[in-house]
Amino acid sequence: MQAAAFFILAFMAVLSGLVVISHRSAVISALALAFNLISIAGFFFLLDAQFLAFVQVIVYAGAIMVLILFVLMLLNVDEERRIERSGPVQKTLGPIMAAAFAAIVGWNVWNASGDATFPEATAGFGTVRALGLELFDRFYYPFEAISLLLVVAMVGAVLLAKRRL
Repeated sequence: MQAAAFFILAFMAVLSGLVVISHRSAVISALALAFNLISIAGFFFLLDAQFLAFVQVIVYAGAIMVLILFVLMLLNVDEERRIERSGPVQKTLGPIMAAAFAAIVGWNVWNASGDATFPEATAGFGTVRALGLELFDRFYYPFEAISLLLVVAMVGAVLLAKRRL
């Protein structure tokens, strides 16, 4: 049962990820990103980390996606779409880099597929205490750097929108 749920979630995550990077509308890409984040929360449920799944839905699919959609509406992205197309360097270098990345990922998956075993989950895995200790002890500085980056991005979006008023 878990294998079937995993493959369904993986299909939904990959499909919504492809919509994020391939759709021309920024709003539809943002909504596909929200769907992708919800499917990632499903992976947390499969790993018996219910708290992390709920945090994923509340924080990322909820708050961050509202922030992204607010910034998109504030900037009016669809009205200012430029007609400029990719140049010849991007048209040739893009597929080459994508193929190289796919080859590297495929090579690593092929080499690791034979002996991939997961360690047993510890007693407090997925609990609020374990998450708090990891987040505010081991990953304190990256957590603060990401929160500062989000604040700077929001201020930048407001300044860009204010210039046009």
